[in-house]
Amino acid sequence: MNLNDVHRGITKHRNRKRIGRGPGSGTGKTSGRGHKGHKSRSGYSRKPNFQGGAMPMFRRIPKRGFNNRFATSVFAVNVGRLNEAFEDGAEVTLKLLAEKDLAKGTFDEVKILGDGELTKKLTVSAHRFSKSAEEKITAAGGTINKLVAKRAPEERVADLKKQAAAKA
Repeated sequence: MNLNDVHRGITKHRNRKRIGRGPGSGTGKTSGRGHKGHKSRSGYSRKPNFQGGAMPMFRRIPKRGFNNRFATSVFAVNVGRLNEAFEDGAEVTLKLLAEKDLAKGTFDEVKILGDGELTKKLTVSAHRFSKSAEEKITAAGGTINKLVAKRAPEERVADLKKQAAAKA
């Protein structure tokens, strides 16, 4: 490819396609809409969930239970995995968990669970800890650092009320 060929065939300000201007234009008569059918009519607009007249996919799939869109997603990591991944005396943070592929994907909080054995002294930072995980970490001589989770809507409202009361 040559540098002078790069823009060949590309027009910056292309004229709009004038439809319905006779058979010689190539877009005369039906104006690119074909013969009959929904799309040929004026005022046609297809719904985003339309599937050619068939029963739409979202109506065919069974729906069970309730899926809370606002629930906090918690990622669980076992103590045994921490023992394998980190050296003695290491500080376990969310960033290091992600780097070592122990906490994958998107989540709101990390919870440390007590499955497995812990023989190393670790400083673990996470949002939640199970009782058995706390016991195992402290028994190995490590420390626990609980991170502040995202506030729930009720907590946020309560904080706003406190601020308003303080101003008044």
